[in-house]
Amino acid sequence: MDLAAGARYKATGKRKTAVARVTLKPGTGQYFITGVAKSAKSLDEFFPRHTLQRTIRQPLETVGYEDRMDVVATMHGGGVSAQAGALRHGISKALLEADPNLRSELKRRGFLTRDARVKERKKAGLKKARKRPQFSKR
Repeated sequence: MDLAAGARYKATGKRKTAVARVTLKPGTGQYFITGVAKSAKSLDEFFPRHTLQRTIRQPLETVGYEDRMDVVATMHGGGVSAQAGALRHGISKALLEADPNLRSELKRRGFLTRDARVKERKKAGLKKARKRPQFSKR
């Protein structure tokens, strides 16, 4: 795929309650992530855990663009793990917008699937979603 100098590919990734608005542009493989603090940070600063960094880098490494594209992302909601999953989902969808031929490989690895598991709501009369109060016979 040939990348135009001014090309921008945008997508939104989601996981639990986290939302990542992702923009891919031709570059050197840098990450600029903006959170609640509104100051852009690198991937190492925003996600200090190596496992989360590896999760985020997976889509670009799969298609071989880790040194050819910069990632600009805005994170909102969720915790660190959910934000990493949302960012991976957003990068995958933006790659698909850039080159539709990558769909089979990204789909096969499960990067395009939105993980729909969210916390179940608490029900009335229960302590949590399903945990019941202790039963007393007498």
